[in-house]
Amino acid sequence: MSAKFVYDLLIREHHLDSYQHVNNATYLSLYEEARWELCTQRGYGYKDFHASGTGPVILSVDIKFLKELNLREKIGITFEMISYEKKIFKMKQQMIKANGDVASEAIFTGAYFDMKERKIIPPSPEWLKVLY
Repeated sequence: MSAKFVYDLLIREHHLDSYQHVNNATYLSLYEEARWELCTQRGYGYKDFHASGTGPVILSVDIKFLKELNLREKIGITFEMISYEKKIFKMKQQMIKANGDVASEAIFTGAYFDMKERKIIPPSPEWLKVLY
């Protein structure tokens, strides 16, 4: 298991849909934003992945929408590794409301990808350092 990471976020006007809450597609963008912050804070961000020609890709996601997220609400987006077996990893992210309620939970299945060869490869030491 990895050390838990939390990305704090304020729900803003551009996150809302016509129902005045966060749209389902926006949840995925916010989860990705939190993952990039994790990578950057742990010393291996966007530029590093592109310089190496490798990086993580998402293969599938199982997402649950449990509570509404509304305008100007403060949330924390967590990140936690579940497993990394051979070339495939599973990670869990949650959006936690200020009162502690889980608004959303997503399990991402992914792999490490060679951008030139266009194939899944074993994880690099740099990537594993980000995750653990």
